[in-house]
Amino acid sequence: METFTAKTFDIPKLSGISEKTIEEHLKLYKGYVNNTNIIYNKLSELKGDPEKNTFLLGELQRRLGFEFGGMRNHEYYFSSLSGGSKEINKEGELYKKIVEDWGSYEAFLIHFKFVAITRGVGWSMLYYDKMSDKLILTWLDEQHIGHLAGTSLILCLDMWEHSYYLDYTPSEKKKYIESFFANLNWEVIEENYTKAI
Repeated sequence: METFTAKTFDIPKLSGISEKTIEEHLKLYKGYVNNTNIIYNKLSELKGDPEKNTFLLGELQRRLGFEFGGMRNHEYYFSSLSGGSKEINKEGELYKKIVEDWGSYEAFLIHFKFVAITRGVGWSMLYYDKMSDKLILTWLDEQHIGHLAGTSLILCLDMWEHSYYLDYTPSEKKKYIESFFANLNWEVIEENYTKAI
C-alpha cells in the first residue's frame, strides 16, 4: 500500500549545482519515500500484537522518524529550487520579519550560512514559531534530530555531502551554499512563511 507518494519538482538547469547532482539527489529522495511507506505499512501489520512485536515496533518507530524526516526535508529543499531563481521581495512580510529579527537581511544570510557549515551531516533550518512570533534558525542532525516542536519549516538547506559531492569537495561546501542561494526561489519560501503565520 502506497501511503506517501513522491512529489515531482520543476527544477531548471541550476548555476553551480549540476543536473547530475539533482538527478542523483532525487533518487535518494524517492528512496526516503519508499522506505517511509515500507515502515509505515510494516507498523500497521505489527501493531495488532504489540507485546509480541515490542522490539520490532520500537526499532521501526525509531527508523520512521529518520525516513519520514528525510522525505519531508527534501520536499522543502527541492521545492525551493523549483520554478527558477527569484530574489526575496523587499516589500514582503518575510523580508520585514527577517530584518526585525536579525537587524538586516545581510545579517540573516551570514548567520544562516554559518549554521550551514556546522560539522557533521544535517541541515540548516529556518523555522517560524507562531507562539513567540519569531523566526528561529537551527542545525538539524541527520534528518530528524533537533526539529523544533510546534514550529513551521520555512527554509532548509541540505548539508549532507550527497547534495554537493559531485560538484564540490567537502572543503568547498561554502561554494555549494552560495550556489544554493543563487538558485533559490524566494517566492516558495515566502509562501511557506505566509502559510505559517
